[in-house]
Amino acid sequence: MTVLVFALVALAVCALLVLVHRWLWIRLVRDTTAPGGRARRIGTALAIALPLLSVAALTTGRAGAPFWLQQTVAWPGYLWLAVLLYLTLTMLVAEPIRALSLRRLAHCDTPGAVPGRPGPVEAPAAAAPAAATVTAEPTAVGDGLTRRRFVARTVGGTAAAVALGTVGAGTYGVLRGPSVKRVRVPLAKLPRAAHGFRIAVVSDVHLGPVLGRAHTQRIVDTVNRTQPDLIAIVGDLVDGSVPDLGSAAEPLRRLAARHGSYFVTGNHEYFSGAQQWIDHVRELGLTPLENARQELPHFDLAGVNDIQGEQEGKGPDFGAALGDRDRARAAVLLAHQPVVIHDAVRHGVDLQLSGHTHGGQLWPGNYLAELANPTVAGLERYGDTQLYVSRGAGAWGPPVRVGAPSDITVVELASFQA
Repeated sequence: MTVLVFALVALAVCALLVLVHRWLWIRLVRDTTAPGGRARRIGTALAIALPLLSVAALTTGRAGAPFWLQQTVAWPGYLWLAVLLYLTLTMLVAEPIRALSLRRLAHCDTPGAVPGRPGPVEAPAAAAPAAATVTAEPTAVGDGLTRRRFVARTVGGTAAAVALGTVGAGTYGVLRGPSVKRVRVPLAKLPRAAHGFRIAVVSDVHLGPVLGRAHTQRIVDTVNRTQPDLIAIVGDLVDGSVPDLGSAAEPLRRLAARHGSYFVTGNHEYFSGAQQWIDHVRELGLTPLENARQELPHFDLAGVNDIQGEQEGKGPDFGAALGDRDRARAAVLLAHQPVVIHDAVRHGVDLQLSGHTHGGQLWPGNYLAELANPTVAGLERYGDTQLYVSRGAGAWGPPVRVGAPSDITVVELASFQA
């Protein structure tokens, strides 16, 4: 039954994408170009090739295709998905303007119509000879077609410029690297000696066929400049295998913090082979917390596996990570998905650090993210537990962010006793 539902949903999505692409082809290619011309042939070819590249970008990784092929289709395929989103939105906004312009144009093209008056007027008695009227009609029709094409090109060109500009700015924001965000979190149980303890939170790097070693190096350099006391990588580090992405993750070896660097799995690790990455990050000097707890000098640091691990019998186990601890001590939990906050509350966690949502990544995706997550970004309180959700340091799919810039968050713990 589940497979059938999934198949029906997939079929509906494919049908919607076909309809959207056909509509965009009509508005941006057919309405703006001459039949049989070179521009129309190129536009039609792109309308076919770009969605096929997007499908390839989404499927080659899961299908186990060679990594060079994944890289080849990833950039154009994923970027088209982002352009498609904003091109569709801008064209929907532009559609009433286009319709109004064409309606006015049709009124002006009506024989005998006078601009600014509601309808046609009768021709004067001394009209031009019939022969002259016959030879003038084709010119009027041709002028009307030219003006309608001008409207289509103006509206379509403006929409395309807005969409491309939005995606270009969003791509630049990802490729230049995440900014540093600082958040102060008071914890009632934190002793005075730990006041000002800084945790650098890194989530959702998504190393893969698009973001590679250079992106990792930017993140490492940014984290190290903050001089944190502890570094927490809270899942979705990779989209691929260790053989393909091991070199891209290598700069993580240079992360530096007085109390070490820790890692918990995200859902994408389980798509890529979680155990191989757990073993590899350990080789890079990070400490994986697999439903485990580390007792630091002034508080407990715990980590749980991602929910996706339940498919392999290795899901989150809050009892193993937190069950036998001293509840008089403050507890900080690393958990990839914010939805486990209610388990954290039941186990007396003081602060949960999460990612997963990307802050929505591409507006208006934040509204969809709100439907599936208790907190999309930032700090919120749930009972006696506080939850901080990072927007992430990378991007999944399109290397683009709009309305949700990437960040590395330095969480500064504060003691009520200070």
